[in-house]
Amino acid sequence: MRKMIDIDFGSSRYNELVELRYKILLEPLGLKFLDSFRPEEAKYLHIGCIEMLDNKLVGGLILAPVDDDTIRLMQVAVDTVYQGEGVGRELVAYAEKRAKKAGYSKIIMHAMLFVVGFYEKMGYKAEGDPFDEQGITFMKMVKKL
Repeated sequence: MRKMIDIDFGSSRYNELVELRYKILLEPLGLKFLDSFRPEEAKYLHIGCIEMLDNKLVGGLILAPVDDDTIRLMQVAVDTVYQGEGVGRELVAYAEKRAKKAGYSKIIMHAMLFVVGFYEKMGYKAEGDPFDEQGITFMKMVKKL
């Protein structure tokens, strides 16, 4: 059984989330987590998925405010052992509720092309043309809450 939690910036859970994001998202691309981004992350909402049996963090993401109406979904990461079990879908659904509760009416994201279909199934719409960022091709996606 799993539960979604809000993670406090700077907590031990936050450090676990940074490590998971690095392992799943950055390391395979040869990128590093830069500590210079930490002060910026203090402004973000951090969400995690905990496996209740062993209290292990198995997934997480970031919500970064853009303006009063829009928040950006970023760095959705699920431990490889739990991929394909619905953890990503649960995280995104929780993030949407959390964003709406915080007063946002729209979520945007830059999705890697191979996950565009996943987000389309969750009601996100592609906007514009694919674009490259640090050698990775993304699609901007939007969902009204």
